Amino acid sequence: MTWTRKQAVLVLAVAAFTALSFANFAATLYDAWSGGEDRPPGYYAAHSVLIVVNLAIAAALGTLGARAWRATRR
Repeated sequence: MTWTRKQAVLVLAVAAFTALSFANFAATLYDAWSGGEDRPPGYYAAHSVLIVVNLAIAAALGTLGARAWRATRR
């Protein structure tokens, strides 16, 4: 498959948006936990897993986007 520059930029933008939004979500979740919000432990565990998985997806998309970007320069 050949990538265009626009596709590479789109993938990189989605990766950046995902990373930033879930990093913000992680900070909010930590603030809730450290502030003593009354939530069951499963709530924090489930959301922590979601954060880790989505940050891994963002890293994979960022890698793919960076490779596509470099491929379009040739």
